[in-house]
Amino acid sequence: MATERSSKINIAIIHPDLGIGGAERLIVDAAVELASHGHNVHIFTAHHDKNRCFEETTAGIFPVTVYGSFLPRHIFYRLHALCAYLRCLFVALCVLFMWPSFDVILADQVSVVIPILKLKKSAKVVFYCHFPDLLLAQHTTLLRRMYRKPIDYVEEITTGMADLILVNSNFTASTFANTFKHLDARGIQPAVLYPAVNVDQFKEPNSFKFNFLSINRFERKKNIELAISAFAMLHTHERDASHRDMSNVSLTVVGGFDKRLKENVEYLEELKKLAEREGVCNQIRFITSCSTSDRNALLSECLCVLYTPKDEHFGIVPLEAMAAYKPVIACNSGGPVESIKNGVTGFLCDPTPQEFSQAMLKLIQDPQEAERMGREARRHVSESFSTKTFGKRLNRYLVDVHRGKED
Repeated sequence: MATERSSKINIAIIHPDLGIGGAERLIVDAAVELASHGHNVHIFTAHHDKNRCFEETTAGIFPVTVYGSFLPRHIFYRLHALCAYLRCLFVALCVLFMWPSFDVILADQVSVVIPILKLKKSAKVVFYCHFPDLLLAQHTTLLRRMYRKPIDYVEEITTGMADLILVNSNFTASTFANTFKHLDARGIQPAVLYPAVNVDQFKEPNSFKFNFLSINRFERKKNIELAISAFAMLHTHERDASHRDMSNVSLTVVGGFDKRLKENVEYLEELKKLAEREGVCNQIRFITSCSTSDRNALLSECLCVLYTPKDEHFGIVPLEAMAAYKPVIACNSGGPVESIKNGVTGFLCDPTPQEFSQAMLKLIQDPQEAERMGREARRHVSESFSTKTFGKRLNRYLVDVHRGKED
C-alpha cells in the first residue's frame, strides 16, 4: 500500500482561455480540489484577464502562468479554431521546454497539445473532453468543410493518444463513441466525471422575488431567445395566474460577455431587439459578466432559473441553481437530463416557448411548490454533485493513472 506522501504529485493543467464559462469553472474547481488533496497544481493558459475571471485564480491557491496572449484569437473574425490550436500549441511548447517534469498533465478542451505533452516521458497525460469540437464547428460550405477536415482528423488522432480520457456526462460519452468511431473500434472509451458545484457558497434564501433568471454566455447556441419568448408568452396566461399582477414578474438575463468576441456583441443586441418586439423590454434586465457574489445574490432572489441550451453537453448552471435552493426549467435533452429530476428539482421541457411558459406559470401559481422543489434540489446536488465528490473522483483518476493503474 502506497504511503500518503507518495500520493502527492505534481500536476500541470493546460486550458485555452481562463475566462468565466462552464469549462473554466470546471478547471478552477479541479485545481482547487487537487490542491486541497495536497498536490502541487499549476495552471497554464493563453489568456487570463484578472478583471474577468473566477476569484480562485487570483487567490494564490495555485499559480497561473500565461503564454501566448500576444497570438491572435482570430484572423478578421475567421479561423478561430486554427488560432486556438496555435495558441494552445504555444502554451504546450512552453511547458515542455521551460518547466521541469510533471507527474500528470491535465489537458482541457484542445487535444492537439497531447502529442507535445507526451514528449515529457515522465508525465501521464489526461484529456478532459467537454464535447467533440468537430460537432460544435460549422461545416455548412465547401470551404468550411475543407478547412475543418484536417482539424477534425487531428482532433480524433490526438485525443486517442491520451493516457486517460474524461468526459462530462453519459450524453457526451455516447456522443464521443458515435463521433470518434475509430477510437471506439479500438476500445478507447472515456470515463465520466461530472462537473460539480461548491454548495457551501449558497445559503438558504429567506425570501424571493417573482423573477426568472437566465445565466449563460451570450452565444447563439445557448438559445437565450427561448427564455425571452417564453417570458413574453406568460402574459397570455395572465388570467390563469391566480389573478397575480404579471407586471411584477420579471426576467433577468445574465451572461458571460467578452467585447473581444463579435458573437457576444451581436447576440446581446439581437436579444435586446427581441425583447422590444415582444413588448417586454421594460420587464427584462440584461447583465454582462457579473461577479460571483452578484450572481449568487441574483440566484438567492429569483423564483426559478431558466436553462435554455438544447443538447447541452452537461451544463454547470443547473447545478449552481439547485445548490442555491432554486428549481430549474431546462430542455429535455443532453446533460440536464442527468442532473435535473423532472417534477422534483425542476422541469424538463421541449425547447418551445409554450412548454417553458407553462412550467413557469406553475411556479407563479404555487410559489410554495417552488420553495419545496428548491430544497429538494439542494439535497440532490449536495449528495451527487458537490465539489468534494468531484475532487475525490478526479484525485483517484489522476493518482491511478500516475501509478499506471487501470479501472
